Amino acid sequence: MGGFFGVISDRYCTLDLFFGIDYHSHLGSQRGGMAVFNNGRFSNAIHNIENSPFRTKFENDVDKLPGNCGIGCISDNEPQPLLVQSHLGSYAITTVGLINNKDELVKKTFAKGGTHFLEMSGGNINSTELIASLINQKDSILEGIQYVQHMVKGSMSLLLLTKDCIYAARDKLGRTPVQIGYKDGAFCVATESFSYVTLGYEDYKELGPAEIVSISVKDGVKILQEPGNEMKICTFMWIYYGYPTSTYEGINVETMRYKCGEMLATRDKGILNPDIVAGIPDSGIPHAIGYANKSGIPFARPFIKYTPTWTRSFLPQNQEQRNMIAHMKLIPVQRLIKNKKLLLIDDSIVRGTQLRETTDFLYQSGAKEVHIRPACPPILFGCKYLNFSRSNSEMELITRKVIKQREGDNICRELLADYANPESKNYTEMLDEIRRQLHFTTLAFHRLDDMIKSFDIDACKLCTYCWSGIE
Repeated sequence: MGGFFGVISDRYCTLDLFFGIDYHSHLGSQRGGMAVFNNGRFSNAIHNIENSPFRTKFENDVDKLPGNCGIGCISDNEPQPLLVQSHLGSYAITTVGLINNKDELVKKTFAKGGTHFLEMSGGNINSTELIASLINQKDSILEGIQYVQHMVKGSMSLLLLTKDCIYAARDKLGRTPVQIGYKDGAFCVATESFSYVTLGYEDYKELGPAEIVSISVKDGVKILQEPGNEMKICTFMWIYYGYPTSTYEGINVETMRYKCGEMLATRDKGILNPDIVAGIPDSGIPHAIGYANKSGIPFARPFIKYTPTWTRSFLPQNQEQRNMIAHMKLIPVQRLIKNKKLLLIDDSIVRGTQLRETTDFLYQSGAKEVHIRPACPPILFGCKYLNFSRSNSEMELITRKVIKQREGDNICRELLADYANPESKNYTEMLDEIRRQLHFTTLAFHRLDDMIKSFDIDACKLCTYCWSGIE
């Protein structure tokens, strides 16, 4: 997915920039970058972070990139921030989002004449470079950002640093958050609100959908485009992506996960009596705490995640290697497993491979029963907006595999809608087949209606496409 952070101050701010970007490391896996403006020139550094964390790769760059203003990012794909020279002046730019109509936009850009793009590895065009090209087609940076919001299908939030200010723009439907912090003599802007708290900043403003602002020490935060009325923020920001201490639209991630667990426990009341409730580290743990608090069943950790050296399990491109790392990270506590009936909560089930291996591992360690309660509904559709899953195809989803086994190749939207309905026979039978294939004792997903009740926000403002197929 990715995340960004920017600072503009009346004094040296590179350390704030460095630590603020580092606090976004949970959102991306491939590259990190920093760009600053100092003494009339822009400088940047970009490193691959697939096998080494941001802090390790960039700590030597801090002294090389002094400045009073800068932006940076953790990226899942393209190298950024980029330094750009154009008729609009020199600037640095970084983006978070997914462009679904990239080929169309490239063709339109070429048709205007005189433009070229530098290829990344694999022959792909850098999405941030494409966004800069769109901005440069207009007569001002504001007009260019508005043009981006109009043209991009998918999602696109961005930071743009000039010698005078930082422009911050949230995606037109607010799928990702953009939040501003303030302390004496300085402003920051971030994807994750918690990233600036320990740096001494306080909450100043959360941008609304499509809102565009400029941020400077002299003029403060100036609204250049008022927020729109329609929002579709990604619900997975709370379920999975977001850090526990973050808050989006006034809703804290950790407390929302507790509510999800409480809802799951309410549905299970009188049905199950496991010995312990546990969460799959890390994001499954708060959901499990909520379940345990509501049900009265003890919370325990039958396995501990080993984090000092192992990277996150979804980092390697090879699926077999990801599965192996996911397995090796979980160190068992035998006394909490043997002869126990376990109820496990994970944030979601995508392919199901890792959770099946974890379940088999628990049985081999002596567990009597393994009950699974994912903290979200069955994922039936690949994300079109934030590239949530690394699946190359929707048919890699365990749900779609089961549906294909049952229905063949002729699967229409109406049929998928029925499989998404927790009251339907198809839904019940799909869950039973997933349970059988993944070797669970029982399986019950969080219902979409219950999950939405966990939020103190209008349902129409939440993107639930990956579960419902409704845009």
